Amino acid sequence: MNTLFTVSVALYFAATLVCFAGAAFRKTRLTQIARLVLLLSIAAHLGYVVWRGAAAHRIPLANQFEFATMFSLTVAVFGLALDLHSRRRMEWILPLCAPMAFLLQSYAALQPREITELMPALKSAWFGLHIGSAALSYSAFALAALIGLRYLLVEKKAEEKHLEQLDALAYKLICFGFLMLSIVIFSGCIWAEQAWSTFWSWDPKETWALITWIVYAVFLHQRLRMKWRGKRMAWFALCAFVFVMFTFVGVNTLMSGLHSYA
Repeated sequence: MNTLFTVSVALYFAATLVCFAGAAFRKTRLTQIARLVLLLSIAAHLGYVVWRGAAAHRIPLANQFEFATMFSLTVAVFGLALDLHSRRRMEWILPLCAPMAFLLQSYAALQPREITELMPALKSAWFGLHIGSAALSYSAFALAALIGLRYLLVEKKAEEKHLEQLDALAYKLICFGFLMLSIVIFSGCIWAEQAWSTFWSWDPKETWALITWIVYAVFLHQRLRMKWRGKRMAWFALCAFVFVMFTFVGVNTLMSGLHSYA
């Protein structure tokens, strides 16, 4: 099982290199190879997740290592799905999502990966919905941030149609991520009441999840009322993702609380 995890990390790294080569030399063949390598990476990664879940007899989302691997997997799947779904394949998405998946999987590799028994508070029907929605939310925000970066890099030389495509795609991803984060917070409140007899305890993880939710809510409000688009959208997508990463990594590293196990 650990070998399969190592293979997934190596394949993500290989996919990143081939993606960069394809983008740099503008070779369609290299892009096709990158797509295949990323698909193999996802297959190995998914195999590892399924194997670990079977070994643990639960959904593998109970700690920082397991969440990071799921975060990485969903980023890769989202990126490849966007690339394959587009009629004019968005080949630029692969050089963005492959390194992100590699970095997240590398971060996971630094975490303790022992399979442990679930804490009593985690043995709930809300477990999969709450944490699975968080992984989907973070992945959507990550891709929106990468698209924002793409927008800023090509703004001065790209066609208006391409910039509009980037803007619309980032907006849709932020909407999806916001929906998933809302599910995370509301399901967490219900779960917390069942586990600790309180809907909200101002735990650091809860607090920063709420702060992140408010940040994206502000953007969606400004998008609808003030028509925040283009460069403003790109900068927001990048800057707001800092809150996501702090909620994911910073809170666990710098603060202790009820979510310290995650």
